[in-house]
Amino acid sequence: MAQKAHTDELEGVGPPPAEGIRTVKRALVGRPMATDAMEETLLRKRLALPIFASDALSSVAYATESALIVLLAASAAGRRDLLPITAAVAGLLAIVVASYRQTVKAYSTSGGSYVVSKENLGTVPSLVAAAALLTDYVLTVAVSVAAGILAIVSALPSLEHSTTELSIGAVVLITLVNLRGVRESGVLFAIPTYAFIAAFFALIGTGIAKCTAGTCPHAVVPHPLPVGAGAITLFVLLRSFASGSSALTGVEAISNGVSAFRPPQAKNAARTLAILGAVAITLFAGVSFMTVRMHAAPSGTASVISQIARATFPTGSAAGFMYWVVQITTFAILVLAANTSFQGFPRLAALLARDRFFPRQFANLGDRLVYSNGIVVLSGLAIGLLWYYHAKVDSLIHLYVIGVFTAFTLSQSGMVRHWLRARTAGWRRSIAVNGVGAIATGVVGVIVIWTKFTQGAWLVIIAIPFMVMLFLGINRHYRKTARRLRAAAAAVASAPAARTTTVLEVDAIDAATERAVWFARSVCGPFHAVHVPTRSSDPAVNALWHRANGNEQFLERLSAAEGPVDAILEYVWGFPRGESDFVNVVVPELFRRPSLLEALRNRSAFSLKLRLLQEPGVVVTDVPVLDGEAPTAKRVVGVILVSGVHGASLRAVNYVRSLRLADTRAVYFAFDSDEAHRLRTEWQRREVDIPLDVLEAPFRDLGDPLLAYLRRLTEDGETVVNVIMPELVVRGWRRLLHNQRALYIKRLLLFEPRVILSSVPYQLT
Repeated sequence: MAQKAHTDELEGVGPPPAEGIRTVKRALVGRPMATDAMEETLLRKRLALPIFASDALSSVAYATESALIVLLAASAAGRRDLLPITAAVAGLLAIVVASYRQTVKAYSTSGGSYVVSKENLGTVPSLVAAAALLTDYVLTVAVSVAAGILAIVSALPSLEHSTTELSIGAVVLITLVNLRGVRESGVLFAIPTYAFIAAFFALIGTGIAKCTAGTCPHAVVPHPLPVGAGAITLFVLLRSFASGSSALTGVEAISNGVSAFRPPQAKNAARTLAILGAVAITLFAGVSFMTVRMHAAPSGTASVISQIARATFPTGSAAGFMYWVVQITTFAILVLAANTSFQGFPRLAALLARDRFFPRQFANLGDRLVYSNGIVVLSGLAIGLLWYYHAKVDSLIHLYVIGVFTAFTLSQSGMVRHWLRARTAGWRRSIAVNGVGAIATGVVGVIVIWTKFTQGAWLVIIAIPFMVMLFLGINRHYRKTARRLRAAAAAVASAPAARTTTVLEVDAIDAATERAVWFARSVCGPFHAVHVPTRSSDPAVNALWHRANGNEQFLERLSAAEGPVDAILEYVWGFPRGESDFVNVVVPELFRRPSLLEALRNRSAFSLKLRLLQEPGVVVTDVPVLDGEAPTAKRVVGVILVSGVHGASLRAVNYVRSLRLADTRAVYFAFDSDEAHRLRTEWQRREVDIPLDVLEAPFRDLGDPLLAYLRRLTEDGETVVNVIMPELVVRGWRRLLHNQRALYIKRLLLFEPRVILSSVPYQLT
């Protein structure tokens, strides 16, 4: 499985959180897992079924009712058409399962619609498939959870006014479970899933037995929905079929998650898909049969499943407890059905991110070797839908299914193209299977759009092309960034030797300023010291500076007419800044205690550093000192943090060459051995004359390894480390496309003793 890759700049998950937050996170999510433990998370078929198939199985609880609502809303005679529609949906499900079995065998790592469409149909069709699936995954979570809560409310009507809150709470719970890892979620979800299957087979078996024996019970329908007095037209039948087709949701998830199975992955995925199809078709057909025979009907307070279960297992009978078993397992499977999306959405988002069509953060593996960013975003979107639609299944269901049939059609069409190219053994039979699947799902997709367009489906139809345009825009940005960084690498290589002018900002005479002066003299040589008098600054700064430095260093007084930040910017603009000209602005900061709140209170220094980052050719050096810390040391060691051999990193190397550092090393944190090998090779190819240390980061987090590395250098108490960090500066909405590791590292090192951080920004305008 692909691991999280380093990007074109220093970015990623960030350093460890504060100790209190870390403790809570470990309690909820668990301890981090090393990257080489990935194989331990692979699933056996018996665990893969509840993880990937719960969505398709859960649709049994609402697909029949969705179709019946449409029929009875048109005419009381519509009930007789439910079984033919059920047969049509079951046949379609069988076709799709057979088609996807072909797909997972051909694509043994991921046979999802996005991958198949990309390789066989092209970029735009693949992005349409991806957008459709991402939309469907979000709706699956919302619909499944809302339907699950409805099952509980059907049994306990007193909870009706808390439907939205209960639904949101269920999503949060599923999110936490999935953040703990695929295997743990499988173990947790296996029991409810298998209990649901057993309970429904018992319900259907008992109900059919009673009906066969001539004692078929009659369902009680509390608060029935209004029944129409019109005729059953072709449009009504098609609408009912479109609603019942929600039974097909979830089939895609197994093909997207083939890589999560144990070897042989394709074979195990195909077998799991066959089991899913057989069980789902049997349960769906059984529920529809009992609905017709027991005269169950849509209700405002009780689901059809609740009515059937109450009639089959009446209160007071020996099997009366089974009603509660059915309701509880229905609630469980519907809520846990969202778990299918929690597997599919993050994996698809990671594929898009690796292809540069989605923000790179979605390719990052979290502590538990899951794509945690995708999990959290999916949770947030689903919660937003539940809140907006008040967790009403009837309102959400109209947005449903469009995305999944769009993806089905593109995937099966892509497979037809695949077999025509491959022409492997049995390719004609494979083309026939996938061709029938493409035609069937394409026709159903048109029916769904036609029948549901005015009921809210237009939102999804608009959202999909919008998302495709967004994907293409993200890809353009990443390609432009990569081109600029490659071009910058060549420009830096051909540039003359770097020259650095150092400007020291003096706001007070304290330990931080003393260290800044010592650092500037040790590393930079002659420098310019400037002071902007303000109401908050010490009026005796000039006198104190002269007393501390004598005539060795003149302190220039700048006009504060336009504010201290603008005054220093105006001063900096007076120095030349070409490809090899740097202006290093040194900003000392004294802290009484290691508190981010105190750091933010120093608005002048914060604003100055923020503004300077926007200036081309400027290096921002932060010199923080905790009260009581010794301001000077014997030597300065330079450490360049690199994430790749590109223009931003090489520009930082060029800057370091202009400093008087006797000991300088570049450091790279590798998440796997392949990354390490690639960077070493590129570093040597570029003939960079600074030694490179490649360190392992097995938990995909730079915080702890970086601190351990720096503390080994400063443990003698006589060494100060100057960390030089390349930093991409991006403006506007494109900031969201880049991780904020530079910001995280600044926070991490702000209060680290004897560490000075220099940011070498590279402007991306």
